[in-house]
Amino acid sequence: MNTIVSSPVKGQTKLFSAAVIVASLGYFVDIYDLLLFSIVRVSSLQSLGLNAQQVTDSGLLLLNIQMIGLLLGGVFWGTLGDRKGRLSVLFGSILLYSTANIANGFVGSVEAYALWRFIAGFGLAGELGAGITLVAELMPRERRGYATTVVAAVGVSGAVAAFFITRYFDWRTSYFIGGGLGLSLLFLRIGIAESGLFGKTTNTNVKRGDFFYLFANKKRLYKYINCIVIGIPLWFVVGILITLSPEFGRTLGVKGVVDAGVAVACCYGGLVLGDIASGLLSQYLKSRIKVVYTYLFLSSLAILAYFLMQNVELFTFYVVCTFLGFTVGYWVIFMTIATEQFGTNIRATVTTTVPNFVRGAVVPLSILTQFLKGMFDGNIVYAAIVVALISLLVAFLALRKMDETFSKDLDYIE
Repeated sequence: MNTIVSSPVKGQTKLFSAAVIVASLGYFVDIYDLLLFSIVRVSSLQSLGLNAQQVTDSGLLLLNIQMIGLLLGGVFWGTLGDRKGRLSVLFGSILLYSTANIANGFVGSVEAYALWRFIAGFGLAGELGAGITLVAELMPRERRGYATTVVAAVGVSGAVAAFFITRYFDWRTSYFIGGGLGLSLLFLRIGIAESGLFGKTTNTNVKRGDFFYLFANKKRLYKYINCIVIGIPLWFVVGILITLSPEFGRTLGVKGVVDAGVAVACCYGGLVLGDIASGLLSQYLKSRIKVVYTYLFLSSLAILAYFLMQNVELFTFYVVCTFLGFTVGYWVIFMTIATEQFGTNIRATVTTTVPNFVRGAVVPLSILTQFLKGMFDGNIVYAAIVVALISLLVAFLALRKMDETFSKDLDYIE
């Protein structure tokens, strides 16, 4: 049952308020770190003495360990955000993943690499959800879509920054830079107000930050699962097609050696444009659902184009990676939908866990891809086609059952 708390609390309502700026820069460093591993995966593991097959196998292992950290961290930070506040999670997560980033630059073995990728993933799990929740609750409903668009657009450009930094610095220094950028954000803590909506829930007897409360009601659980499922195609593209782009390039016969860093930069360059376009389109249409439908359809076309690139030039491959990025640029809308679907007492829990379960979906997606690859005599393209069809189908089905939330008042509790 949803209960109105009271009229909205006046807070920071400027589009470029301190909260929006810190959330944006925090997400920038978040994405920088998250995608930095995809960019330096090959070079870093080769420097540790691994051969080509070990680079692929250990790379997938490290990716899965990182994603497990994201899953566990999502639950931890999400519940903490609803119990202790959005700001405590925002800066606590930044401190943890920045420290882990620096530690990644010192690793000398796969085992140490795995440990710090897990800790980094655990830390990374909190920043985005806390930032989006804080911004959404501070902004009036007619402008929160613009604010979350700013957060997403600035944030995803962190992957592009990671690419250019790795062009000029080795992989260890690139990790150090990411950690330093994150720690510098801690100095911006002064002057940022806590969400007024959260403050009001602390004066009630309502249960806050109970992850299992999402499972206590069938309708609430289905709504939560649907929020997760609509984002799976996005992370299938980033976590499978782009992260493993060198392997796909070889199988597809691309004329040239595919650089994972360039593929990531192209994809996220497209994502920046896609996020801006989806956010603005949502404001224009006054709808979140219509925009996600549009982007899922475009994603289907882009994924098809990716698999049809037999013996193409390297430039063409990167162009398609950019198009892929644009078509999955509904991350900002996906996050905003999750935020708007639930009451203040579990909003941070949902907004923090949902994107991390989507990111964590790379674990079963990569396992399924590897399993199907064996069934298709080692052909990773055929395996990925099956996984893509499953990801898109479940996303379309989930979207059909979701309510429009564009004009929803967030001042209520579950």
